[in-house]
Amino acid sequence: MEEKNVQKYGHTVMLRDRSIMSITGVLDVLAFDEEMVVLDTEQGMLTMKGIDLHVQRLDLERQELELEGELESLVYSNSHSYGRDGGSLLSKLFK
Repeated sequence: MEEKNVQKYGHTVMLRDRSIMSITGVLDVLAFDEEMVVLDTEQGMLTMKGIDLHVQRLDLERQELELEGELESLVYSNSHSYGRDGGSLLSKLFK
């Protein structure tokens, strides 16, 4: 059986002026629209709510995401699943 060499990048959140955010340790994007972004991160599920939110850059290989918009809240939970079926939005799009 072949072993995958998965590099861990750690989890950081950098926020500038409540409008530009850089996040590392992003495992998957579970949901997103202009008012909410839900991520699966190395530290659990991260839900960000705001106004006019836009993903500027997403690199799941490097586990990085850049987000712009007016951020109103940032909440972590220990869960790593979102919704009833547990599948991510991106995995549903590419089925």
